[in-house]
Amino acid sequence: MARILVTGAGGQLGSRLVARIPDSIGFTSTELDITDPAAVGAAVGPGDLVLNCAAYTAVDQAETDRAAAFRVNADGPRRLAEACAEVGARLIHVSTDYVFAGTGTEPYEVTAPTAPRTVYGRSKLAGEQAVAEVLPSATVVRTAWVYSGAGADFVATMRRLEAQRETLDVVDDQIGSPTLAADLAAGLAELAALPDPPPMLHFTNAGQASWYELARAVFAGIGADPDRIRPCTSAQFPRPARRPAYSVLSGRAWLAAGLRAPRPWRDALETALV
Repeated sequence: MARILVTGAGGQLGSRLVARIPDSIGFTSTELDITDPAAVGAAVGPGDLVLNCAAYTAVDQAETDRAAAFRVNADGPRRLAEACAEVGARLIHVSTDYVFAGTGTEPYEVTAPTAPRTVYGRSKLAGEQAVAEVLPSATVVRTAWVYSGAGADFVATMRRLEAQRETLDVVDDQIGSPTLAADLAAGLAELAALPDPPPMLHFTNAGQASWYELARAVFAGIGADPDRIRPCTSAQFPRPARRPAYSVLSGRAWLAAGLRAPRPWRDALETALV
């Protein structure tokens, strides 16, 4: 009987996918090393559907740890695609907005030219390319600005800092679409039920915001004064990896595939702040 396998099941997306699909089998990174061909080959069976949420996501660290980033983000997806191709399994692979240059002014379509500017982005693009090369029937789903409101993500960090600082400076010159991990998991679960999905899709919550606007929305949502958030520029907070200035992904292909429209990011945020 065909099974649904979720890699990266210990992360914020993978854990929610396992919860969303009760009969799925989740593998954390310690339970399945996706860069190990033998381990992957033993895990994937005929007719299985693999949802790959495993990734190296330390964007700044990747700048000096290129080998590790490419091992997980490029070699790992290739190994999964090879195993799926060998036994006739399906693969849905999760990727990122970082494959684009981040200099656009309109939402990136799935066909837009890629031009990653960070090691992380280049490693994720290499993973997309490996999957498409080895398993043309696979589907890559790009997403952006994913949070759950727990742990160390942006929304959780804003909630924590609200109780610790009188004011916060947050960049207002980076634009994207905040995406609730639970909503992304629901979208992937719906996609998994499609018999012949397209090779490339984008999924984010609808609308766009700057990190500054998202921080203000978090404060307002928990009953704090949003004016305690002050705008600043990226230049005032330099990071080892340059962040995209514009990361909005078009959902046109998602809707064209007959999939449910994602809800607005503000509605999703309310759910995370309850």
